[in-house]
Amino acid sequence: MSDLDAAAPWSPQQSVADLLRQRREQIAQRWADLPLFRSVFTVTRDEAVEAAQSVADALVVVAASGRVDDIEASGFDSVRTQIGRMSAARSRAGLSVGRVAGEVAALKDAVVELLTAELAGAPVEHQHAAVLYAAELLSTLRLVAMQTMFNEGQELINRQRQQLMEVATPVIKLWHGVVAVPLIGTLDSARSQVVMENLLDAIVAQQARVAILDVTGVATVDTLVAQHLLKTVASARLMGAECIITGIRPAIAQTIVQLGIDLSDVATRSTLADALGYALDQGGLQVRRTDGRTVSAGESR
Repeated sequence: MSDLDAAAPWSPQQSVADLLRQRREQIAQRWADLPLFRSVFTVTRDEAVEAAQSVADALVVVAASGRVDDIEASGFDSVRTQIGRMSAARSRAGLSVGRVAGEVAALKDAVVELLTAELAGAPVEHQHAAVLYAAELLSTLRLVAMQTMFNEGQELINRQRQQLMEVATPVIKLWHGVVAVPLIGTLDSARSQVVMENLLDAIVAQQARVAILDVTGVATVDTLVAQHLLKTVASARLMGAECIITGIRPAIAQTIVQLGIDLSDVATRSTLADALGYALDQGGLQVRRTDGRTVSAGESR
């Protein structure tokens, strides 16, 4: 009977934890040659071995705790980020989620092989219980890897979505002291918040006295969108800028009236050009035509 059977009473929990602790170096050496480690840690093999040892150490903690089926077990915390990054690196290399999951699952083979050898002289029921316990532990590790990989992917999507919203919501300087935000597409709460933040930042940076919100490209306006626009107008006023809404099409105007939304306190103009002319008039500026005629900036001709 092996040294793993010496402790009494025997338990698969203690048996697997002892194996991982006592055979840590052997396990790490085998893992270092597997694609999951070998293809990620490419500088030196020692780097892969060290990473594998840290994973083995974490599994010792989880195995000893008895929480082998719990992806939130504290023992996984020390390697959650590392395993997730390794999985993400394999995914970026072109592997499918299923392939990456398979590479993580392959870590089980070395553990089960060593465990079977250690318990060769133990009762069959002990062998089966220990192997089942180890398999459950490594299966949970695979779930931890997939969860971390998914979370990192979701964070990347959220960052890209935020960047896309910022790119899709530019603040344009039309004139000294006049900025505009051309809105195109659908406005939701998240994008409306980006609009407000970008506009307020531009008002400060450009020392703008007039901010124009052009909704020509907005397909529909509901109560929520209108409320966001009103909040943006109010915020701009608090920053010392007058806010003008332009491009309200007939259908949207009817919708606003039907919804009972009061925009009477908000300056509106039919087009962006009209709003710019109004802003220049407010600044006491005049536009001189090429024929020499001086006209008000607000005139269409």
